[in-house]
Amino acid sequence: MTRAVHFGLAVLGSLIAIFMIQSSVRAADHEGSPADHEDAVERDAAERNTQKTLTEGRRIFRFDTFGDEAYWGDTIRLHQAIEGTRFGGVGPGVSPKTALAVGLKVDVDALPRPLVESLKAGRVNLDDPATTLALMKLNAVVGVTGTFESNGALRTIGIQCALCHSTVDNSLAPGIGHRLDGWANRDLNVGAIVSLSPDLSSAAALLGVNQAAVRTVLAAWGPGRFDAELFLDGRGFRPDGKTAAVLIPPAFGLEGVNLHTWTGWGSVPYWNAFVAVLEMHGKGNFFDSRLDDAAQFPVAARAGFGNTHNDPDLVSAKLPALQAYQLSLRAPRAPEGSFDRAKSAKGKILFDTTARCATCHVPPTFTEPGWNLHTPQELGVDAFQADRSPDKRYRTTPLKGLWTHMEGGFYHDGRFATLVDVVNHYDSQLGLDLSVQQKDELVEYLKSL
Repeated sequence: MTRAVHFGLAVLGSLIAIFMIQSSVRAADHEGSPADHEDAVERDAAERNTQKTLTEGRRIFRFDTFGDEAYWGDTIRLHQAIEGTRFGGVGPGVSPKTALAVGLKVDVDALPRPLVESLKAGRVNLDDPATTLALMKLNAVVGVTGTFESNGALRTIGIQCALCHSTVDNSLAPGIGHRLDGWANRDLNVGAIVSLSPDLSSAAALLGVNQAAVRTVLAAWGPGRFDAELFLDGRGFRPDGKTAAVLIPPAFGLEGVNLHTWTGWGSVPYWNAFVAVLEMHGKGNFFDSRLDDAAQFPVAARAGFGNTHNDPDLVSAKLPALQAYQLSLRAPRAPEGSFDRAKSAKGKILFDTTARCATCHVPPTFTEPGWNLHTPQELGVDAFQADRSPDKRYRTTPLKGLWTHMEGGFYHDGRFATLVDVVNHYDSQLGLDLSVQQKDELVEYLKSL
């Protein structure tokens, strides 16, 4: 064997030895210490638990009624108005065309492919309440669930969080598309829907009025509005005669935001419990001694809403997952072409400096970290809605995703029809003396958030 061969074999042997050593080191690194292994297991478990919680929270947000069928079906019998006399209910029934007209949405992902194709081809009768019932059997009406008898009759209905705080992308037709959780349904006419009920005597008794008065209040709400305080203070109208109902806010972009509603009240889980029990009329427990103040909340104090108990409690155990899902809902980005980028860039500088917007709307949450409430005097508006809340103040509203809910105006009650009107108000209130061009740039930035 030649010297060259011996040398080649030696080199090869050295390379193999080095490879085996490196492989052993990598294997040892991969195995790590027992502590590293435990950390990895805990991380995996935490990720699985987080995903499980979010999945459960989404199910609750979209489909859980918290047992509120006892109110919407058994008490006010709204399901009877939906099915109509032809199917054992009352009145003409609710056709898909009527349902869509009052802002109800249809989840296209819940529809069988043949039905989707028939809808595209215009072969589905949207004037027939039977079609509405068929859609409810498919659980395709966003935020509304029907319970049916074995013979197909609608026995009762319940509502979910998604009714007000989800919409659809209209990908199949107006009002029919993929779900957009967390978006404010500014088409939803809650008052008109509730008014379909053949029996509002329970609401009338709670408020100490007749049913006609209740229907008058509901008729004044209009699309995209709801009055969560009506059953607390009984004030259906503002002093100027306008409805006391406020705009439905989005439920996205709330991560890191302290207070959840236009006028404070509480955090995300507080408001979820409040709405689930006192507004949706679900079966759960709720406590807030502030509602015992008979001077500010006469209806709530008289009804004992500040200390509500139900057995079984179908709400409390669901609040953690529901909160986690809501906080996971990020504000959607503004679509390309929906704002002027050059103007928006200049508007951002104004927002942070001259216009003083960022003093309260602090990025990245665009509200104040901490106690984000202001007096009506600070904002230059009346105190009516603030006075209906415990702190008698208005919250600094997060601005991300503003482009998704332009319908109905701005501020809690839509008093400003356009963003220009909002900017003009603060220009006057704060004495900014902005030019027309600066106002335009600021508006473009707001549209970009």
